[in-house]
Amino acid sequence: KTLYGERNDNPLWVTGDGLTSKAKALIATIHDADDWGLDAGAYDVPAAGTTLATDEARADAELALSGAALKYARHAQTGRLTPARAHKLFDYRPKAREPKAVLTEIAASDTPDKALLALHPQTEQYQRLHTALVHARDAAKSLGGNPDNDRNVQIIVINMERWRWLPSDLGNFHVWNNIPEFKFRVLKGGRAIYEEKTIVGQVKYATPFFSAPMRNIVFNPNWTVPPTIVKEDIAPKLRGPQRSGGLFGGRESRNRMLRRYGLTVSKGGKPVDADQVDWQNVNVHAYTFQQDPGPHNVLGLFKFNFPNKHAIYMHDTTQKELFSRQIRTLSHGCIRVNQPTRFAAFLLGEDKGWTMGNVQNVFDRAQGQTKVIALSRNIPVHLTYNTAIADSQGSIREFGDVYGIDNHMAAKMFKKPAHFNVPFSSAEFAETSPSPQYSNPRPQRRRSANAVDDFLSGILGN
Repeated sequence: KTLYGERNDNPLWVTGDGLTSKAKALIATIHDADDWGLDAGAYDVPAAGTTLATDEARADAELALSGAALKYARHAQTGRLTPARAHKLFDYRPKAREPKAVLTEIAASDTPDKALLALHPQTEQYQRLHTALVHARDAAKSLGGNPDNDRNVQIIVINMERWRWLPSDLGNFHVWNNIPEFKFRVLKGGRAIYEEKTIVGQVKYATPFFSAPMRNIVFNPNWTVPPTIVKEDIAPKLRGPQRSGGLFGGRESRNRMLRRYGLTVSKGGKPVDADQVDWQNVNVHAYTFQQDPGPHNVLGLFKFNFPNKHAIYMHDTTQKELFSRQIRTLSHGCIRVNQPTRFAAFLLGEDKGWTMGNVQNVFDRAQGQTKVIALSRNIPVHLTYNTAIADSQGSIREFGDVYGIDNHMAAKMFKKPAHFNVPFSSAEFAETSPSPQYSNPRPQRRRSANAVDDFLSGILGN
């Protein structure tokens, strides 16, 4: 009402003779919505050759086209599905431009079709996926099939949808963590200039997807045990029967048990004597369990902080052998980084002009203590779930649907959803849990991941 009121109710798309040439160009673009991963059937546009003989017919066509253009614009900018409806792991808040401004700009353009298409993400991956989608749809048609039912079409459409949820500006220099690929990249000016392997959350502790700025790099980090590990690992040990004290007999104290894993306990910032707490009757989550910096700290030598409500960060690990696995859904949710020293030097080189020597100097001066290096500028970090990536020729590389989200989204987006395989990785002993600081001279069989004592059985062979 506001838009047309400001125009004295003059139409944007029709004249006394029918639809304008701009209207016909816009209609043709909306008809091609399927090539952009949208659903052309969702937009009720007038037929380009329709005769508009009455004022009522002209008004209906005018409003239908404006409504269709706005709906297309919203879908192009923020997706057909809201992220939370697609899956609970998506924590994005895509924003569409103000509708009145969008419609005014499209109508004022000499090429409204191009103005509408410009509302799609302009990121390189999205545009490459569009090219791949056109090829995939053509291939499906050439085989006499319905492109909407084609698996290759569906996986591209699903991944294009996810790109619409990301910020329109990813940052000239940013970190892209692609969870199902088990890899992250650093991009500058749209070009990948660094990449490395990662380990991500198990299905039970799936890594969420969001964007946040990296603010600092922590050298020699301490580790605060997350609530899931407190609940599943620490609390049962504190509440269970005390284990044997070993060679010298007696029962192992709670303090000694915590020390075996390099843990201290506090409440309200004050140290607590674990042997004086009635663990059977207290709220264990009111206590903080931490592991001091050192060679056995589960975060290793580095923590890369991009503060967020999920308490997710990138970090080093003491279990470097796990990077040799093909499927690396092995953590409690945080992202473990291969060669973190190299990554830290790379980021600090970009941010401060540091060399590897500068990084080593920080370690030398820190003498094993925690040191936080603030970044001069925040570096955007994007966690994504891209199971299909397109190269410059539009060819697609696929990655396993490790969290089953492709299947979940396909069921919401297509009448006949395809099936996507979900690879499985046995977690074994691999998630971040505190392991005893003492080596055991007798090799032990690795068992369940969630039992802390399954890593090593402790000092003196107990």
